[in-house]
Amino acid sequence: MTSRNDELFAQSQQFIPGGVNSPVRAFRSVGGTPRFFSRGQGSRVWDADGKSYLDYVGSWGPLILGHADPDVVRAVTDTAALGLSFGAPTEMELRMAEKLVELLPSLEKLRLVSSGTEATMSAIRLARGFTGRSTLVKFEGCYHGHADSLLVKAGSGLLTFGQPSSAGVPADCSGHTLVLDYNDIDQVERLFAEKGDEVACVIVEAVAGNMNLIKPKAGFLEALRELCTKHGSVLIFDEVMTGFRVGLGGVQGLYGIRPDLTTLGKVIGGGLPVGAFGGRADIMDKLAPLGPVYQAGTLSGNPVAVAAGLKTLEKIAAPGFFDQLAAKTRRLVDGFNTVAREAGVLACADSVGGMFGIYFRPTPPTSYAEVMAGDKDAFNRFYHLMLLEGVYLAPSAFEAGFVSAAHSEADIDATVAAAAKCLEKLVA
Repeated sequence: MTSRNDELFAQSQQFIPGGVNSPVRAFRSVGGTPRFFSRGQGSRVWDADGKSYLDYVGSWGPLILGHADPDVVRAVTDTAALGLSFGAPTEMELRMAEKLVELLPSLEKLRLVSSGTEATMSAIRLARGFTGRSTLVKFEGCYHGHADSLLVKAGSGLLTFGQPSSAGVPADCSGHTLVLDYNDIDQVERLFAEKGDEVACVIVEAVAGNMNLIKPKAGFLEALRELCTKHGSVLIFDEVMTGFRVGLGGVQGLYGIRPDLTTLGKVIGGGLPVGAFGGRADIMDKLAPLGPVYQAGTLSGNPVAVAAGLKTLEKIAAPGFFDQLAAKTRRLVDGFNTVAREAGVLACADSVGGMFGIYFRPTPPTSYAEVMAGDKDAFNRFYHLMLLEGVYLAPSAFEAGFVSAAHSEADIDATVAAAAKCLEKLVA
């Protein structure tokens, strides 16, 4: 009997490239048919066949309160009743800006946009306009959205400019982007020694989440801060994923490092499309209408989306929220590590705040190369076994996972028990 998921996927491929509106949703990495979801509540989602799953994707991070949080839904419906969009200033935009500046002291001024890609693209343009330089430095495996200058892989040698990683990106567009190895301080120091006066900005996922979860090594972020300050380059922390996910102050709060610019998204929209970029006032004041750097957006600061984000930020700012979230995430990770050892499977897990990573390798990776050296086939088999057990993980070995406030300890324990069964099947 053909499932409704199969039917919908077949129909979608007639009208939507690959049948999906974002590539990782297509299950090409893990194989099989993507699940089409019809509803979500708390820690669970239901697919088109009516099967329930414990959800550890959470719309790729925004749903820190879980699905259909009643307070967020109420804020959205109340605001929508007053109008969906104005294309003009609203008081709610101001309140969002005030809240973000309150929570992240590095944000002296900010601007709202509609996505994380838009935020990072705008921050880089602003950094170039502020410094009068062209060169952008990023790190292999860090994803900052699909703007042309960011779809770049490493060049043929150290300190060579990157090459396009997507068709449709001209070589001269990526010709100002240098790609280094994440967590390699020596590379960064050599780059600045040779080209420091050319570097407009360094952009980094301060805790990486788009090549699975990777923590910064001791001294790595500090070195970026020191070198950017010394050479007059703009340090951009991409906290689209980590902002208000790893802690109330983001990665910059956890590590005590003040970037020049920060990009945000996901959690600040509470499940609706919102992004933001902000930082030092002298840099932000280069934006039009005050300065020469142009950026605009019809739906920037959309009141319905901002309402969802404001209510989410209000709830996660409650005392003890992140302590509880981190404890639940650590319970999941510790449980997985225990059952992996008991099953004799070469696998492990790690976490930061409400984010976690599962790796089919002996230790958590510290670089893109180490991620790529993991056993992808083992992950794929594990992934489908977990689906059968009713656990929905990100459909790729190279994506972080997310725990929400709606996940109970019973949910976590059920997930660990499912993982134990699946790992045992891998070695059977």
